[in-house]
Formats: sequence, C-alpha cells, structure tokens
Amino acid sequence: MLEELGIKRITLALPFRLNHVNCFLAEEDDGYKILDTGLHNEETKKIWDQEIEGKQITDIIVSHYHPDHFGYAGKLQEKTNAKVWMSEIDLEDALQAWEQPFLENLWENYHRAGIPDDISRALTENTAAFAPLVTPYPKVEHFLKEGDSLSFGKYAYEIIHTPGHSDGLVTFYNQEKSVLLATDHILPKITPNISYWFHGDPNPLANYLNSLEKIKKLDVEWVIPSHGDPFPNASKRIAEIEAHHDERLSSLKEMLKTGLNVYETMEKLFPKKLAVHDTRFAVGETVAHLEYLRLAGECKRELVDGVYIYQSY
Repeated sequence: MLEELGIKRITLALPFRLNHVNCFLAEEDDGYKILDTGLHNEETKKIWDQEIEGKQITDIIVSHYHPDHFGYAGKLQEKTNAKVWMSEIDLEDALQAWEQPFLENLWENYHRAGIPDDISRALTENTAAFAPLVTPYPKVEHFLKEGDSLSFGKYAYEIIHTPGHSDGLVTFYNQEKSVLLATDHILPKITPNISYWFHGDPNPLANYLNSLEKIKKLDVEWVIPSHGDPFPNASKRIAEIEAHHDERLSSLKEMLKTGLNVYETMEKLFPKKLAVHDTRFAVGETVAHLEYLRLAGECKRELVDGVYIYQSY
C-alpha cells in the first residue's frame, strides 16, 4: 500500500509504553517531503541523517504539536532549510505547552484536581522535561487548512481538520485510493489519548467524537496510522472506538453518584499502577471525560476546599 502511494514509512523509537511513532517520507518532482519528525534526541537524529543524506527536503509537514510528531521539526528545518507546515491552532499550543507560564499554572490545576502534592510535582517535572525534546521550535510560515489540497508522494490529499487528540490535529484523505493518512486520529489497536491539558478547547472529547463521525462519512477503505500498521475499514474501527468511549462514560456516571475529585476518578478508571508519564495522560483523559459529562449536563462540578468535586445527577 505505502509503495503504491509513493510513501516510505520511517519508524522511530519512543521511550514510552507506546514505543514507536511512524513518520513518512515521500518523493516529489522537486525534492522530498516529510510528514512528522519524532522527538529531538540522538536516536531520531541518526535515523533522519541516514534517510535525508543526498536528498533535497523541501517541506516538513507536522500533523499536530505533540512531541513525538513535532519535536524534531525545528532541528530538521535547520539542517534542510525546508518549509514547515502545521495547523495554526497547534502551532500556538506548541509555543506555550512547555514554557514557564503554562508550567506555573499546572501546579494550581493539579491541586484543583485533588492530586497529592508529590505526584503534582512529578507530573509538572515530567511535562517540563520535554522542553529539550521539542526545541528548537521550527519557523512555521505555512498553515495546514481544512479543505486545502497537499501533494505527498504519487497522490494529492485533502486536509481534514479532526480535533480531539489535539485541537489542531489534521488528517490527509485521498478519495481516489480511499486512503486516510490518519496520524493519531484513528489507531488500529489502542484508542488515541483524548486529554484536556488545561488549555485550549474545554471539550476535546466532544470534538473527537464529532471528528470520528466526519471521517466515518467518507467510508475510508485504508487507514495509515502514526502508531501501528496500516489497516482496512476505517468505519469499523471508528465504531469500536465510539463504543469504548460510550462504555467509559456510562461507567463514569455510575462512579460519580458518590461525588469524586479528578484524582479519585482517575484511580477508578485506571486501577493499575502507572509510570509518571502514563499518570499524566490518565489525568488528562479523566478530565476530558468528566468535562464532557459536565458540559452535556450529566454531572455537576463544585469547588470544595479548593478542589473540584464531580457528581452525577
């Protein structure tokens, strides 16, 4: 499938439980384009140095601002002088997500979530530790916009804004081959993390579910994801992901009958012992689901002694 599309997959290791990210390289008439870049670390540098040796890189496309996609874009731009493209929404998020003003607010947000001080400190430090893995920031002068067309390899793709996993995440759709470069919007074996990170749109889960419906209408035959292997039948996988979130929201409403803070809720939703990085994602996902229910009018939120308590009606 990838060879037919004129795309080469570059799989880079990640030091997390989700242990890899797929980036992509495609040849054009005037050079090569890259889609997503991995973290800025030594291993990523070595692989990209091998891949781009002797090649003219004209464009670097960033699907969204998360470190495993955005992190090496700035350094790669310095090496290649390529144009960098991403959505304007996610560029704004990228330029604040690891900076001091946001990190200073994290402590207060974690406190309101009922997270113990030692864990709050560890989560904040874990976020701050990404700064060297995402800098230098790229100079972005070209924005990916809904409905625009972008050539990548042998075909052109329509840019589709699919917020949820991030506010500005984009996917790339070619109708002729019925293929979606899905980035992190639809994954084959795990559900993409849908988190509220205390900035941006307050209801990422609602956005995500709407974005899934948007893609479902296209009835895509082949999905090429950023984690895992290409797989058929996007609509089938979308139905499975929707069922997962329905089940989680249903069980969450039951839990909230007694009234819980974010941290207590997270411990019930994710009962296994988690590493710090995974705990941060679990907190974000818990907040996203709680806020979805609250904004849908299915639970209330009250500030009690400086901590938010959620309770279903």
